[in-house]
Amino acid sequence: MKKGKIYVVGFGPGDYEHITKRAVDALQESEYIIGYKTYVELIAHLVTAKSIVSTGMTEEVSRAQEAVRQAELGNIVSVISSGDAGVYGMAGLVYEVLIELGWTQDTGIEVEVVPGISAINSCASLLGAPVMHDSCTISLSDHLTPWTVIEKRIEAAAMADFVIAFYNPKSGRRTRQIVEAQRILLQYRSPATPVGLVKSAFREKQHIVMTTLAEMLNHEIGMLTTVVIGNSSTFFYDNKMITPRGYQRKYTLGEEKQPLKPHQRLKKEAEPWALDQETGYAKSGFEKIVVKKKTNESPLELANEALALVGGQRNEPSKGQTLAKPIVQQKIESIFEIGVSPGVANKFFTPEQMRTLADVIGENGTMEYTPDHKIHLKIPTENPLEIIGILENVGFLLAPTGDYLNLKACDFCYGEKTDAIPYAEALQRDLGGMKLPKELHIGFNGCGMACYRAVFDDIGIVYRKKKFDLFIGAKPVGRTAHAAQPVAEGIEPEALVPLVTRIIEEYKENAHPNERLFKYFKRVKRILNYDYQDMSCKIEVEPAPCGD
Repeated sequence: MKKGKIYVVGFGPGDYEHITKRAVDALQESEYIIGYKTYVELIAHLVTAKSIVSTGMTEEVSRAQEAVRQAELGNIVSVISSGDAGVYGMAGLVYEVLIELGWTQDTGIEVEVVPGISAINSCASLLGAPVMHDSCTISLSDHLTPWTVIEKRIEAAAMADFVIAFYNPKSGRRTRQIVEAQRILLQYRSPATPVGLVKSAFREKQHIVMTTLAEMLNHEIGMLTTVVIGNSSTFFYDNKMITPRGYQRKYTLGEEKQPLKPHQRLKKEAEPWALDQETGYAKSGFEKIVVKKKTNESPLELANEALALVGGQRNEPSKGQTLAKPIVQQKIESIFEIGVSPGVANKFFTPEQMRTLADVIGENGTMEYTPDHKIHLKIPTENPLEIIGILENVGFLLAPTGDYLNLKACDFCYGEKTDAIPYAEALQRDLGGMKLPKELHIGFNGCGMACYRAVFDDIGIVYRKKKFDLFIGAKPVGRTAHAAQPVAEGIEPEALVPLVTRIIEEYKENAHPNERLFKYFKRVKRILNYDYQDMSCKIEVEPAPCGD
């Protein structure tokens, strides 16, 4: 069997001039291109692949899984990232998926990471030269990292006077993170600290703003913006943001010949901030946490002390010494996510169930009521089976979260209309929690009033005149939102579950990763013997009087 290969390609900002030849070669060699849809559009003119799979935001894991699957089938696959694939990109996820499957470099499929220009570099070039000294990147997205950890990193970088590049600073739903970041920075830096905002670097809608730490939130910041925060020596000059290289004594600016030769620059009188001539330690405002060098210590003893610190060992200080701070190790926390509800038809929670939720959530978990009539739990735990047992013991119906099948049924008029309940429960029993290419919702109504809006779910089922009507492919959000397409009416009750099962199985087998049912229906034009009809209706929006 032909051996496949995965390229993990960073293509930089997106324009052709800033993508490497190796990246172009990898894209053109690949039979499959997999990536976030916006990124796929940026490099579409460079590829000749027989299949291009584009998915939405936050769907990185499934992209990595699909890439591995295609490579194992013998295909050459490019997984694409803007910027550099190893900086908040896809490289790590691809390796994680491979490792989970037991991959090794010697025996497994070949993986090549193709580097690209990261946002900190491309944005810095547009701003001037803000990253000429020590710098760091921090993602403000708490999608996969707890915000408490991100806060610590922002504070540490602020205290250490790093130039900071914030990635993923703000989105439609995440708005407080950039506000909190500014608040932390203002505790350690001047409000006049230079800040550069670069949106869509080297792309068609590129936009650059020079501002200050105090004023930065007065400007538009979004997911396509990189926020570059200067350090204490960064300054503006002629609409450029510049951080000096080193400290001002490092060079004598404006003179052709440097008065200090390289071997002289670390002399105490030349650079008093350099290595201390007596202790060998760098001078700083944090001297109190450093163990002072004894005059008779050998280089070997110094090295052993350093190794002890790296290993986290804490020896008692000798007289005249200060105990060093321990090495920081961020604990990896396991979060168990699950959806709970009282049942398919039952919508009433009992006091015992509510008390149980409070107990299992504890101080550090969260619970959120969702539009699917479930409560989404996030519970820090190393023992999810114990949590499952506790929740089942008080009568909760449990459902996985993510790309699974969810059934949402009406309350059947509080038991006044019960004829269709057994069929809803059968669908939940046979299909509920099935793993699918994308989260799928079945809406089930027990009468023709359809008051639970089943026709606005991926599959809508309405019980009417002792038979069922079937709807497929709703698009509930966006300017082209529409109800599901009616495909069959008068379905005999005993035929309902087998029919829906066949639809789900066809979708599961043939849909792309992260492809919603309505997109799949539109692409293939036919599910079973039901032909696709365009139900969308684009609305022409009049310009607002203010011009926005």
